[in-house]
Amino acid sequence: MATALTAVEHDIGGLFVKRLLPNQQKRMVGPFIFFDQMGPSTFKAGQGINVRPHPHIGLSTLTYLFDGSILHRDSLGNHLEIFPGDVNWMTAGKGIVHSERETFEVRANNHSISGLQCWIALPEAMAELEPSFNHVKKQDLPHLIHEGVMMRLVVGEAYGLSSPVKTYSPMFYIDVAASKGSTITKPHPNQETAIFVVSGRVSINGTDYSQGEFVLLDEQDNDIVVNECGRFIMLGGQKFDVVPYIHWNFVSFNKERIERAKQDWIDGKFPSIPGDNKEFIPL
Repeated sequence: MATALTAVEHDIGGLFVKRLLPNQQKRMVGPFIFFDQMGPSTFKAGQGINVRPHPHIGLSTLTYLFDGSILHRDSLGNHLEIFPGDVNWMTAGKGIVHSERETFEVRANNHSISGLQCWIALPEAMAELEPSFNHVKKQDLPHLIHEGVMMRLVVGEAYGLSSPVKTYSPMFYIDVAASKGSTITKPHPNQETAIFVVSGRVSINGTDYSQGEFVLLDEQDNDIVVNECGRFIMLGGQKFDVVPYIHWNFVSFNKERIERAKQDWIDGKFPSIPGDNKEFIPL
């Protein structure tokens, strides 16, 4: 039967998040090894998100917003603002540094933020890829509209659609808005699947779930029934045979590689971010 996972709250650079993966009950869902709910939060002028430069290895990061914006900078020289519905996909591979802040115009006024951040573990054979960055606007993502259900395929493949975002293992991440009475069948019966309820109420095999719940579907759980108009994220992918290690911002199948990354950050061997190199998050 489906299982709802309990979140743990954390503070990341002035923003409180609810962390749902990794979890004591389930460390990964497909390649998804980290799942944070950001907000909804409001800030007064002069306050806001201020995540200083920090490193990653062995993963891709996915930032997907419902409200507000985030200013992304990285050591490849990318510098852009993320808006709701856009895909911000950064592959760390052998090592990248990025920061998450706000533009002057956002910070100078009262503002809000709401969204999700995920880490997607790279397969072991691809863990040392050259770092890369991909940003896709919402209008360039595949959509499916049918009988009261609207879907946006953010990454991966599902329902005969394919996202332009390059991924490295079988996976899917779908934004669903649906009317009451709709039934959505999970896209890949043989892949691990979870949903995060953004709003409204759904049921899986007769059990109701509501806003803010992260639900892991069992192999027998094929359908999501919408009991109250709303929105949910459906994500998952092919199960990893081996779960990689996580330490701080590093993901690897090799503990020695993580130790080397830790020392490289201490020694200043990671690349710096153009225009944002005056401060950093210590190990």
